[in-house]
Amino acid sequence: MTSAKALKTETKSETNKPEATAVQNGVHNRMLGIFKAREAGLVAIILIICIAMSFASPYFLTWQNFRAMLLSFSIEGIVVVGMTILLIVGGIDLSVGSVVCLAMVIGGKLFLMGLDPWSASLIAVLACGFIGYLMGQCVTRIGLHFFIVSLAFMVIARGLSLLITKGTPQSLFSLPPSFKFIGQGDIAGMPFVIILFFGIVVFFDLLLRHSTLFRKVYYTGSNEKAALFSGIKTKRIKIVCSTLCGLLSGVAGVVYMARFGAATPQFGIGMELSVIAAAVIGGASLNGGAGTIFGAVLGAALLSLVTSSLILLDVPVYWQDIIRGLILLVAVSADHLLNKRKRSTSTKS
Repeated sequence: MTSAKALKTETKSETNKPEATAVQNGVHNRMLGIFKAREAGLVAIILIICIAMSFASPYFLTWQNFRAMLLSFSIEGIVVVGMTILLIVGGIDLSVGSVVCLAMVIGGKLFLMGLDPWSASLIAVLACGFIGYLMGQCVTRIGLHFFIVSLAFMVIARGLSLLITKGTPQSLFSLPPSFKFIGQGDIAGMPFVIILFFGIVVFFDLLLRHSTLFRKVYYTGSNEKAALFSGIKTKRIKIVCSTLCGLLSGVAGVVYMARFGAATPQFGIGMELSVIAAAVIGGASLNGGAGTIFGAVLGAALLSLVTSSLILLDVPVYWQDIIRGLILLVAVSADHLLNKRKRSTSTKS
């Protein structure tokens, strides 16, 4: 009796595997077309703004301005990479700003206690990765939603930062020059921060596009049931993505610490909004299953370009927040309408 039941279950699983594989291939081919169109559209928008600003301001087409724009989103862009991967798998992390701050605080506090900055930074990054791991466990084991879990950890991480520092900024002026180089150094005139950022972008973009392991992230985010039928351990994939987002947030926090030579417990408030905005503008879906690292970088570049342009045009800072909010609203609305259209098309077929 037991063997007959097992045989029936195995037969059902084998029957579902070709169907799941077909779904995976269909999702992969469909996503490739969407990604290329979205990325090409963002490149076109960026070029149009650049051309317009070259006539509007004589200071726009200068190396100093482009250097400032690259620096403004390079460190935050490291967090965007982790957020994009988490969005693709169907999650979201509202705690990234607080986790970045916690990495600064832990690394700075350990350094002030006598630990060398490299070991202190490693411990800080691992602590942030552990926070991401705990969030993944809460989602997969308990069944909570990423939104609620990350909201709770956002408050916890911020509270820990205030507790460790007692609400007082930590001055880290005594950091060795070799460590400060991470955030302040140049290589052939190019800030090391920018080189590090593009290295991380290229690495994870290649993994998402060509790695079998990371392709499972797309399958899990687009159709978790089909992914389960094909043998993908979706819970493990979610935990890995959540942990990776925490680790990259920790890396960003360490780079910020090296750049500013300080650790402020109020740092990173509101960062999650700009990070999510960049990822969504770049094509990542809040429903999961869609997005690329390159697209997210283009989204971050667009937001930085808009901010720089508004500053050069002497637009009041309050209007800048409103305009960025409107850009996010348009991006989310476009994502919603695109998903609605895809659902109606799949229903008809």
